[in-house]
Amino acid sequence: MALGNRYKSAPGAGTLAALILVLVFGSPWYAEWASENTNPDTAGGWWLRLLAWPRWSFDSSDSLRDILVGDLKAILLVLLTLLFLFLLPGSQLARARGTISQFFAGWASYIFAGGFAALLTTLFLANPSLLGAFQAAGNGAAYGLFVGWIVGFATLGGYRGTR
Repeated sequence: MALGNRYKSAPGAGTLAALILVLVFGSPWYAEWASENTNPDTAGGWWLRLLAWPRWSFDSSDSLRDILVGDLKAILLVLLTLLFLFLLPGSQLARARGTISQFFAGWASYIFAGGFAALLTTLFLANPSLLGAFQAAGNGAAYGLFVGWIVGFATLGGYRGTR
């Protein structure tokens, strides 16, 4: 196996997983499909719709501010995931690669990134409020809680920085 866990860094793999999640499930095509073909009153339908939370778009019918805030949320989600993967010490302190601490560090970084990305982008809305910022951060953290395990699995087995 040419590219096994030996060459995979935990922050790089987690960031790549976050980027794929945002690009695929945050796309306008997936969001439209999920809203038309899933039932929000079922657990599966709710989760498939939740996957589209960091929605990015380039629709000309939306206002420029809404497009920028949505796109900024998706970009910040990926960048903050990378930042938190470097800052969370769980995978740094693990003596062996692939330990459960790497999984939880990846998952937690996505929860924090979702909450902070939503909180920061709320500041750019037309009429930002403290209540709106708290509600957006809660929605972002809920997204990270229910989707972040994918990033957690992606970080398993990676090395942490220099050897």
